[in-house]
Amino acid sequence: MNSPDTTVICSAKGCRAAAVWVLAWNNPKIHTPDRRKTWLACEEHREHLSQFLSVRSFLKDVVKLEEWEARES
Repeated sequence: MNSPDTTVICSAKGCRAAAVWVLAWNNPKIHTPDRRKTWLACEEHREHLSQFLSVRSFLKDVVKLEEWEARES
């Protein structure tokens, strides 16, 4: 997801801050149960994006970016 020379940014509209969190989500109406889509969040937007997904019952997991990358490698 992230190479050493690339900074990943927050998924919040208009935000250019570095991402710190990965919000893993799934829309059960269109995705298989094991599918995980991701949004990235800075510290400021983590709660807002998490609430947006939670209200829709989409949010599955919130983890630090480095932990997510370690899982993926």
